[in-house]
Amino acid sequence: MPAKLIDGKLVSSVLRAAIREEADAFAAKRGRRPGLAVVRVGDDPASVVYVRNKMRACDEVGFTSAVFVLPGDTSEEAVLSRIAGLNADPLYDGLLVQLPLPAHLDERRIISAVADSKDVDAFHRLDAGHLTLDGGNVLPCTPYGIMELLRYYEIPVRGRECVVVGRSLIVGRPMAALLLAADGTVTIAHSRTADLAAVTSRADILVSAVGRAGLITAGMVKPGAAVIDVGMNRDAQGKLCGDVDFAAVSEVAGYITPVPGGVGPMTVTMLMRNTLSAAQAASGQMPD
Repeated sequence: MPAKLIDGKLVSSVLRAAIREEADAFAAKRGRRPGLAVVRVGDDPASVVYVRNKMRACDEVGFTSAVFVLPGDTSEEAVLSRIAGLNADPLYDGLLVQLPLPAHLDERRIISAVADSKDVDAFHRLDAGHLTLDGGNVLPCTPYGIMELLRYYEIPVRGRECVVVGRSLIVGRPMAALLLAADGTVTIAHSRTADLAAVTSRADILVSAVGRAGLITAGMVKPGAAVIDVGMNRDAQGKLCGDVDFAAVSEVAGYITPVPGGVGPMTVTMLMRNTLSAAQAASGQMPD
């Protein structure tokens, strides 16, 4: 029997409707709407698209939002000055700097300049520390979205073998931390892992976040496993695809995310959730 499709668009729409209700209630009580500011440096085409999608999501859930575009040759001090101003601006509860940044800018220094209370991407070192020590205050958007997909489809994590392929700071490592916090037995695999197929074939939950088209084949997947594809690649025909050989793996897995339409919509939705949570925290309001 083919794998059941994990529909990120469906789950995202359900969550965004709930976020909209909470945002409306927040506005009625506080006299303002949650706000998100985005700083974009330069005109990287992918970044332009990503930021546009975030602004559309803000409109959908009823947030105030703004994009602050700086020229690609802007100095690091000027970028930091803009961030400092937005840190102090009470109109915006969330603040993110769209990556990647131009090569002359110190990405770590700039990301660290975002106030922890407004770090809705959860890229700040303090948030990374909280995630490791106590489960996190604000969760990285893509791993957070994956956990919501597992919850929606009632895919249990506790006691299950979980394998994360990829060790990036944005997806791989925080994904492993969230699965561990949910009582999964977690293995992180990467480019230096010996016999990757032997590792992945043990997984009840397999998350691939490498960025290599066709990396995960049917022979690498345990029958009935939940396969979560975070990859965003282009195949030989230029068509968007993930890390997983979708057609072949669908015949083996129990659940599978498509690309596009799987994890992607959830990342932006959890950014909205984090922004709402930041607004509630700034107003001293506990989430309902």
